[in-house]
Parts: sequence; structure tokens; C-alpha cells
Amino acid sequence: MTRPALILDLDGTVVDAVPDFAAAMNRLMVELGLRSVTGPEIAGYLGDGPRKLVERVLAARGLPMIEAAHDRFLADYTAHAAELTTAFPGVAETLDAFRAAGWAVLVCTKKPEAATRAMLAGLGLLDRFDGIGAGDSFAVSKPDPRHLTMTLAAAGLDRAPAVMVGDHANDVAAARGAGLPCIFAGWGHGPARMAAGADLVATRFAELVRMAPQALAARGVSAPMPQVRAGQPTTRS
Repeated sequence: MTRPALILDLDGTVVDAVPDFAAAMNRLMVELGLRSVTGPEIAGYLGDGPRKLVERVLAARGLPMIEAAHDRFLADYTAHAAELTTAFPGVAETLDAFRAAGWAVLVCTKKPEAATRAMLAGLGLLDRFDGIGAGDSFAVSKPDPRHLTMTLAAAGLDRAPAVMVGDHANDVAAARGAGLPCIFAGWGHGPARMAAGADLVATRFAELVRMAPQALAARGVSAPMPQVRAGQPTTRS
């Protein structure tokens, strides 16, 4: 059987990156002399990449997009991407279980690759992934379904049965466009209405060990069910 793949969105699905996003944005706000952001404000702007995040923050303060501000924000954020960010509960154990069961585990994110790698390395998660499709890896990104298919192809898994997991409407749209089952990450930052079109909705990361094989089974594909072992080492959460 072809090795199945679990494709994961990053921010709001694998990690809660809001604290580091907010900290970097507030350092930029000080530099620009603008009012600070809050965690909930940042969370509401996530899902479309760092450039759109900066654009939305500036627009809320009555300013047009400033490209130099985006560049400063991204450089600063990348340098501090794993200081306040935490993995959601059960991430390390669940990823280990999938890989032990023979699944490939991939990240498909709109975050640039440098920041993605810096964050995952800082959290002790980088080696748990078999591939990364970042926001600057290809000419397209979510909700374009080619972001998912290119991420699979880059990992040598273009013919693999795969399941997409994410907390944003972009993740659901990309999965549907690629013909892949989608599990909505109900623990993430996206409002419940964004789950429209998803095959399943999970409330905890650990539920993926049951739901991912279930999602493939509904498409007539058999895949091994991962087993989380008691006492597995965890990462920072």
C-alpha cells in the first residue's frame, strides 16, 4: 500500500503562535508609533500569511500597506519565532504515533520556510516532519489546491492518499480543490463557520489518530491507525 500522508497547517493547528506574532507586531508598532495589538486581534487576522497580517494591522490603524514594515516584521518574527509559541497538547506524541504507523507527516503553511523551520526547530518538532510546503516554497499557496499537491510531490508522495488538517477556511478550500478529505482543527483560531465543507471536525489534536484513517476509509482507502504509546516524550506545550 502507498504510504498515507497527514498534511498539517501550522499556526492554529500544530502550534499557538499568537504570542510571538503579537510580540513581534508590538515591537513594530512601537517603532511606527502606533497603538499596540492584542492577542485576540492578531488571532483574528491570521490565516493569509504574514504580509496580509501586517496589512490588516496597519489598516485597522488607518494606514495603507507599508512594504518596509512587512520586511522588518518578518525578520524580527523569524528571529524570535519560538520564544513564546507553544505546541498544542498532544502534538509530539501524536506525530510520533503517525510516523510509527507508517504515515508521512507534512506541513503546509503560508508562513515562509525560514520562519517555519526556526519555529519547529525551537519547539523540538522539526525532525518529526517529512516535508514542508511553506508560503514561499511554490508560486501558489492556500487556498490554491496546488499548495497541497506540490507539498506532496516535493516529498515524493504525489500518489499518496492524504488527509489535510487545518483551522482556516483556506485549508478546507485547498483540500476540497485537491480532492482530499479535510479535518477541521476545532481547537485552533478559526471560527466554527470556517469548518463548512470539512469532512470531520476534531476538538483535540490527539483525535487525529482516529479521524485521519476514518477520513480515508470514507473514500475507500485503508490506512493504519496510529497508536499513541503511554509515556512517549513530549515537546514544549
